[in-house]
Amino acid sequence: MADSDSDEDVPILVDTRVEENEEEKEHSKVPVTILTGFLGAGKTSLLNYILNFQQEKKIAVILNEFGEGSALEKSLSIGQDGDLFEEWLELRNGCLCCSVKDNGIKAIENLMTKRGKFDYILLETTGLANPAPIASSFWLDDALCSDLYLDGIITVVDSKFCAKQITNENKEASTNYEFCNQIALADVILLNKIDLINDNVIEDSLKRVKGINATAKIHKTSYGKVDLNEILDLHAYDTGKVNFERVLEVTERQGDGHLDNSITTCTFYFDGVMNENDLDRVLEDLLWSDDELNTGAQQKILRLKAVVNLESEPESSHQVQAVYDIFDKYKLPHREDVNKVIAIGHNLKPQDMEQKFLAIKK
Repeated sequence: MADSDSDEDVPILVDTRVEENEEEKEHSKVPVTILTGFLGAGKTSLLNYILNFQQEKKIAVILNEFGEGSALEKSLSIGQDGDLFEEWLELRNGCLCCSVKDNGIKAIENLMTKRGKFDYILLETTGLANPAPIASSFWLDDALCSDLYLDGIITVVDSKFCAKQITNENKEASTNYEFCNQIALADVILLNKIDLINDNVIEDSLKRVKGINATAKIHKTSYGKVDLNEILDLHAYDTGKVNFERVLEVTERQGDGHLDNSITTCTFYFDGVMNENDLDRVLEDLLWSDDELNTGAQQKILRLKAVVNLESEPESSHQVQAVYDIFDKYKLPHREDVNKVIAIGHNLKPQDMEQKFLAIKK
């Protein structure tokens, strides 16, 4: 009988596949990729590319708002729904776009309840949005049992205007601050519109971006076209996924690209072990207090990644990940020889930061 029922369902292949996997999906988490970048950088082109060229995932694209004449609307039909979502945009391949008033976890979980579970969620922020608070809201402890998890942050940069935005030639401090934050928090950076500039400008833009965030993978693109394996299913925040060998290799001595050095990447190593409570206090001090460090310039850490050795775990190291003011630790299956710390942020003072860790090591 089961085979007969299955045969009857053959004409609706997509629905059958979803039904067969429904029980498995109930126990799986849905990845969320945050897509950020200034207006005109090419986020819409990237979204169009993803939606048109991938056929394996049922994707929900969640936008803060749709502008009139949005390029996405040309291939989508518009419908209306309840209070949480201002407009629905249905794609022929089963994907969905919507505009939301609330981009928090609860709103997206409600979306999945109302419209069925998705394989993937792309959350596009507005051009001036700081992705840090949004990212930290999705980065949940497993005990909270959310159906969502943060997979990665993708920042699209307009390579033609990159230098002007980083050096703040327009003297708009808030705009420059948010632009640099978007680069600093990224796991992957798309240096877009390279078809509009020459090689010298491309290399200059690349150097400036690396000066802010030397840990992110950077891809040079036109019209947002990139291998989707490089931006989706990154598992950037999963336990043990931080490739410190690669990260440390590219971060060493790469702090010269950003001309005013207000936002940089720093790296340091030290031996010994630490008490876990002492480590927590140091992390809280660094992430939760905006220290001026006797310089008059306020320090703010945006991202921190580390592998540390605790005295309570002689056989294993622990991985530390921090975004904005939230951090967590995960036990690794192996032991590293030395402690390694990488930080990205504003007005970092590596020697002072390192001293805080050295003060608690044993």
